[in-house]
Amino acid sequence: MTTADVDTEQYTALARLLDERWTCRQFRADPVSHEVIEKLLRVAQRTASWCNTQPWQVVVTEGSGTDRFREELLTHIQTATPEPDFAFPAQYTGVFRDRRRECGLRLYDSVGIGKGDREQTMRQALRNFALFDAPHVAIVTTEADLGVYGAVDCGLYIGNFLLGAQSLGLGAAPQAALASYAPFIRTYFGIPDNRRVVAGISFGYPDTEHPINSFRTSREDVDQVATWFTD
Repeated sequence: MTTADVDTEQYTALARLLDERWTCRQFRADPVSHEVIEKLLRVAQRTASWCNTQPWQVVVTEGSGTDRFREELLTHIQTATPEPDFAFPAQYTGVFRDRRRECGLRLYDSVGIGKGDREQTMRQALRNFALFDAPHVAIVTTEADLGVYGAVDCGLYIGNFLLGAQSLGLGAAPQAALASYAPFIRTYFGIPDNRRVVAGISFGYPDTEHPINSFRTSREDVDQVATWFTD
């Protein structure tokens, strides 16, 4: 295939979605219609998976269902110990630490939180469990027996969910923080014990006037992540 054979229109559309997508951390109260949510779920359902197992299952909240979950989750985390189904990173070192730090500093700077202000930093972290005031949240789970590959497939699903949301004019925030209270989430939504919580995704219409939605993260150049073997 030559450069001339590439469908530049489709490539440009995909590149634009990837470039414009960002993590929304403050939402408007307006609900997303059931029809639009179904469109989002249908496009995410086209995600590729290992042997086409499609291991993801999704719980989606609407209306008072979101509000009740938000309130009970916020109450639960006040006294509970995190119990994620998948171990969180043991540590961040080198370039991974640098990228994480850059993201955090830009986030805190956008809302005027100074370096070392632990009280305000913690307050902002708790916004995860208020779902950033989103009118909806999707809880993504995988089948326990599929192990890491089921989780990887769910990661692909989450990525496509985020792009689908962007294409529909929605904001979305993928949240590993929600998965840190996996037993509570399983019990609350009646999710079977054979399912493992991968992440939550808060979504809705973004509050574009809020300063926290003004910052963007950077990406490395391809030469920093790709190794070419030509011989």
